[in-house]
Amino acid sequence: MEKPSFDPGLTQRYEAKLRRVIRKDGEFNVRRRGTTWRDIHPFIFMINRPWHALVALLFGGLVGIDLIFALVYFVLGVSQLHGAGAPTALGRFLKAFFFSSQTLTTVGYGTIYPTTTLTNLIAALESMVGLMGFAVATGFLVARLSRPKARIGFSHAMLVAPYNGGTSLQFRIVNRGVSNLMEVQAQMLLMTVEQADGSLQRKYARLKLERDSVLFLAVTWTIVHPIGAESPLYGKTIEDLKRWQAEFLILIKGVDDTSSQTVHARASYRYDELLWGARFAPAFRVDSNGDMVLEVDRVSDVIKSPEPTPGK
Repeated sequence: MEKPSFDPGLTQRYEAKLRRVIRKDGEFNVRRRGTTWRDIHPFIFMINRPWHALVALLFGGLVGIDLIFALVYFVLGVSQLHGAGAPTALGRFLKAFFFSSQTLTTVGYGTIYPTTTLTNLIAALESMVGLMGFAVATGFLVARLSRPKARIGFSHAMLVAPYNGGTSLQFRIVNRGVSNLMEVQAQMLLMTVEQADGSLQRKYARLKLERDSVLFLAVTWTIVHPIGAESPLYGKTIEDLKRWQAEFLILIKGVDDTSSQTVHARASYRYDELLWGARFAPAFRVDSNGDMVLEVDRVSDVIKSPEPTPGK
């Protein structure tokens, strides 16, 4: 029986040319459609938002609840709120809004207060909503703050560089976070589009690395795929990679020593992001005190070298 082709979970089916499989932000280039609100987990949705979006959503929710209860007080009549009278409708609504905000946050300055049983019940309900709402918001913020994330910096380009008398494929990473990363592992796949059974299909090949793990990512790590005779890149040119629509898919995995949790980072390089005839420049040095100094912003610095021919 023929062994099934390797598929990392990105499908072998080919319908049209993809811009790329993994975007620059590390997310998969997949837009989901057909989901319903039942498919969305509110907690996961919220903590996955960028910081500016999370703060905007929480602030918008707070203001929205204030406005809803303010509208209730206004419709019932601000005459049921002592100190909320005003000559204009806008003024009365603003007084209702300020009372709603004070009640939701349990500040309660006392200048405006309910005078009937109905408004007291509504104010009590709003106070409970406020207490539960702030507890939920605190949970979102704590979860967002405490969630470990690999802040891996990838070199802008992948190099085709000289290596041990031959050539190699290289990219470089650095830990941009404040937590140390340990037991860091790397995997690299080559994705191509090739003819198979009379049609175009996506093909995947694992690229063997010179070293696929390091114990500590204290400085930079140049990850190298030697282009030997067994490599699918052996003897290939940039024109071959362009015809294949080649994309190199990267997965980095390590342990965050602050949280002791496993963290991941993804990236990819397309054929037009390869730099031929260059090598990485040093990004760290030892100062006069004997301390190692890492220049994080130099992870992409390169030095030109004679342009290699892969595998030759």
